[in-house]
Amino acid sequence: MTREAERPGNPEQQVVLLVAGLADLAVSTLSSALGTVRGLLRRSDTAELAAEAEQDLIARGRLVLDQYAAAPPAHLEVLARHATARQAGDGV
Repeated sequence: MTREAERPGNPEQQVVLLVAGLADLAVSTLSSALGTVRGLLRRSDTAELAAEAEQDLIARGRLVLDQYAAAPPAHLEVLARHATARQAGDGV
């Protein structure tokens, strides 16, 4: 099939088909998600599963904050350490 045969003739038809496709995708995704939630609700260890998910999210939050919130060392401090290490290596 060629591209011309796949596309409708006017822009209004394209918009309608695009919206219909997006709606179908949303409905299928939602029904899949609801099926997953139903399966989780049927489990007997739902409370433990929720507690594990909470702990996992807390650990992820700590990692993200540690990664982005830690201030890098001061530039002059890094230079001073390099100078001290160079002097110690030179035997001066």
